Amino acid sequence: MSNSTYLILVVGPTAVGKTDLCLNLAKKFNTEIVSCDSRQFYRELNLGTAKPSPKELSEVPHHLINSLSIEEDYDVKKFEEDALLILDHLFQKHQVVIMTGGSGLFADAITRGFDEIPDIDPEIRSQLIQEYEQKGLEFLQKEVQRLDPEYYSQVDVQNPQRLMRALEVYRGTGMPFSSFRRKTIVQRPFKIIKVGLTRDREELYQRIDLRMDQMIEAGLFEEAAQFFDKRNLNALQTVGYQEIFGYLEGKYDKKEADRLLKRNSRRYAKRQMTWFRRDQEIQWFHPSQEKEILEWIESQIA
Repeated sequence: MSNSTYLILVVGPTAVGKTDLCLNLAKKFNTEIVSCDSRQFYRELNLGTAKPSPKELSEVPHHLINSLSIEEDYDVKKFEEDALLILDHLFQKHQVVIMTGGSGLFADAITRGFDEIPDIDPEIRSQLIQEYEQKGLEFLQKEVQRLDPEYYSQVDVQNPQRLMRALEVYRGTGMPFSSFRRKTIVQRPFKIIKVGLTRDREELYQRIDLRMDQMIEAGLFEEAAQFFDKRNLNALQTVGYQEIFGYLEGKYDKKEADRLLKRNSRRYAKRQMTWFRRDQEIQWFHPSQEKEILEWIESQIA
């Protein structure tokens, strides 16, 4: 084996099976896991973010899970700084480290890097918030689709904060948010091995629906209700909570909330795949192909 250090990045859509694989890989390489899942940073949110269970978290050391409060503002730039510091520390004791998550933007921050986005006039943000309050989510969706179709095809379109950020950057710089992804990929002091997990659509969608039923059974509606007064916080602008807030606001009944939770989770998975499919360096596997995954990783390290 070489003296180089290796980051194994495991990506894929929600409910595909990343957690099980990463636990097994971490045990095999006797290493630790860093999360690049933008929904799992928040310690107060459990059911709606599909975090690893307390038992799974205790089996292998995890980083950047339960690391923030929903009250804290956090963005991809700050994540890049935090994750690189953690990786620097971990590579002093491990040759291999695992990183995993479903957030393409956050995975790219480590594997590609981001060009610096100039500071945007706060007035633009205020104006956008006003427009969102007057015209609603659909207005933001249409604007992003018109001005930055590339980002629109990948972003969680149920998340007004992400949409407003894209519009704020466009209005402040005259350039689409997607154009700030590095044209020349940043060189990191470790080698990156990218593994993608995929299932055929019907199988994945069944797993998403089943997991949503299990989350609801475990108390997802009750968890969301605790945060109803804080529903405008950025951390809660996400699939799994927004649909329940709509129900709690009396916009529709519980059955419709259930339908929207499943539909929006499937749409979110589709967008995740759109994002990851563009990366030619990802080697794709079905989660059941653990032996093949391990052989492929070892061939990259050898």
